[in-house]
Amino acid sequence: MEFLYFPEDKMEYFPGIIVVLFFCVIAIIVTRMFIKVSKKEQEKIDKQYGDQMKVNQSNQRDD
Repeated sequence: MEFLYFPEDKMEYFPGIIVVLFFCVIAIIVTRMFIKVSKKEQEKIDKQYGDQMKVNQSNQRDD
């Protein structure tokens, strides 16, 4: 099994761990940004079309 490489010196793992942690942090930040922008857009839609949505929902319940 020459394709597997497990270094004797465990210090060689640190660069890989740092890169993985960096990308995990970036992924968390981007996810939070998507959620924040999505909430702002939802509030904007609710302000614009809130009355129409309520009327449509009440009409659907009546049917």
